[in-house]
Amino acid sequence: MSAQGTPSAAATTAAGSKATPKGAWTVTLLLFCFMVVNFADKIVVGLAGVPIMTDLKLEPAQFGLLGSSFFFLFSISAIVVGFIVNKVATRYVLLTLAVIWALAQFPMVGAVSFTTLLICRIVLGAGEGPAAAVATHAIYKWFPDEKRTLPTAVLTQGSAFGVILAVPALNWVIVNHSWHYAFGALGVVGLIWVCAWLALGQEGPLEDTQALAATEAKIPYVRLLTSRTFLGCVLATFGAYWALSLGLTWFTAFIITGLGYSQQQAGFISIMPWVFGATIVILTGWISQVMMVRGYTTRISRGVLGSVPLVIGGLILAVMPHVSGAGLQLALLVVGSGLCGAIYVVCPPMLGEFTPASQRGAIIAIYGALYTLSGIIAPYVMGKVIQGAGSVLDGYMTGFTINAVIMIGSGVIGLLLLWPNTEKARLTGGAAPRQAGLKRAVSPT
Repeated sequence: MSAQGTPSAAATTAAGSKATPKGAWTVTLLLFCFMVVNFADKIVVGLAGVPIMTDLKLEPAQFGLLGSSFFFLFSISAIVVGFIVNKVATRYVLLTLAVIWALAQFPMVGAVSFTTLLICRIVLGAGEGPAAAVATHAIYKWFPDEKRTLPTAVLTQGSAFGVILAVPALNWVIVNHSWHYAFGALGVVGLIWVCAWLALGQEGPLEDTQALAATEAKIPYVRLLTSRTFLGCVLATFGAYWALSLGLTWFTAFIITGLGYSQQQAGFISIMPWVFGATIVILTGWISQVMMVRGYTTRISRGVLGSVPLVIGGLILAVMPHVSGAGLQLALLVVGSGLCGAIYVVCPPMLGEFTPASQRGAIIAIYGALYTLSGIIAPYVMGKVIQGAGSVLDGYMTGFTINAVIMIGSGVIGLLLLWPNTEKARLTGGAAPRQAGLKRAVSPT
């Protein structure tokens, strides 16, 4: 059976679900690597934050603006490309995005001004804005709904491993050579992925977007975008991304200027939240899929499972300013921010539950465009708070307290609004599928 998909690739199993086509996990691995490059590109400014601020003589508010600039066109490009992938093969869209990422890195190899760095980050953000949504949409063409949570978790892991793998390597380049060459190294890695995707990347066979667009019943976009589960996903993930964007921009600087570690030490410490977050993401994907097999509704196995860690993580972050000792403060920051990862695993599958496949690319992209708006706000707010505080450490603690409040609020909103198992019935006026509120009486064999 070819990766392009013969009729047998989409055949149903005895249990009534579609079989996973041959090549699905190869494409998933390639897209995992795609997200590794994506987040390595994101983290480099935060990792090189202190040398960049020193060389370019930047105030904290300016550096915060630099962190925010990555997201200036992020949401706009995500929405535009989201509608494009409703009609254009994801294979070619992913290829184009990766080329943009690579080319946007090379101007930083030589002498660079703050303005040039700012412009390159804006261009990079425009190229990376659609990445997660397009990659998710591409994976869903390879896996039926009931098998999507685990590959979504693997894809999401690209973000954690992008940091875990890139931070030691990039920090070595920064310490031993220059932060300029760290950007150049990422450009080369991006081009390597482009070559791999040209050789091995394929379009999933389970869905023909153009055929679905002609035959599938549509739901008006205004109804999809105002549905409570869509709004719940956006608002819940907004709080999680606030923490993530602070981690990308300010975590390494906090370790150095707030807690007094060296740049070399900070390179190893900076991967800690991502290692913990990677564990949370994989566990969430696995637990969610097990719960679904055992008959739990997606309200429980996705909505509640993703929202509760946000509330707990926010409460943990809120304790940070009230304890002493760099080690304990780091532990609270790592655990509190790492728990956010659960929401990224469950929201795209929830949206896929009730969104027609021919509209899914746009809906997931719009979802991503809206929640990543916190990436514009959070780094700049942290910079302004630090600059206006009595001490650098006090500024960081105030900034993390703001983050804690936002996380708790977003988690509570998620608990109130995420009801994917009944959303399709509300949108179409049909009867909701009958599911057990918690689990079936008979355990699976």
